[in-house]
Amino acid sequence: MSESKLAKVNERIEKGVVDGYKKIEQGVIEGYKKIENTVVEGYTKIEDKFVEKYLTKDGETVTEAKDRLKKNS
Repeated sequence: MSESKLAKVNERIEKGVVDGYKKIEQGVIEGYKKIENTVVEGYTKIEDKFVEKYLTKDGETVTEAKDRLKKNS
């Protein structure tokens, strides 16, 4: 009888550990995604400013300049 009680306690401990791990894992993944999005958005802003300042032709938008550059490469 004590073995079944011990098994039940072990199962609860196991569930607690797994649940805790999953919460930590989700927190890490969410944090990584936020950092990744911030970096990509920052890079895109810098890229757009560079294209706007140095690579656009008269009356051309940034998007049009990027498309033109992609076709030429």
